[in-house]
Amino acid sequence: MPTIMVCHDVKDAKHWLASPIRKQVLEPVGVANIRTFTDPQASNHVGLVMDVADMEKLMAFMQTQAAADAMASDGVLPETMMILVQS
Repeated sequence: MPTIMVCHDVKDAKHWLASPIRKQVLEPVGVANIRTFTDPQASNHVGLVMDVADMEKLMAFMQTQAAADAMASDGVLPETMMILVQS
């Protein structure tokens, strides 16, 4: 099961941290052990580390309206998103 790191900017880090939506939408597509991070130097820069059972399934999900809606609700700025896979 690969571990990935996702970094992106958000409109409001406190709102993003408090939101249950990421867990609600990611767990059903095989994501587990989601950990959140914030940048102490840039209050709107955040990240996740998570274990992914099926990267293809996750990447397909990220192209759906459900993923776009979840990111919008959490205040994610999708154009800033960077995904790294543990190697």
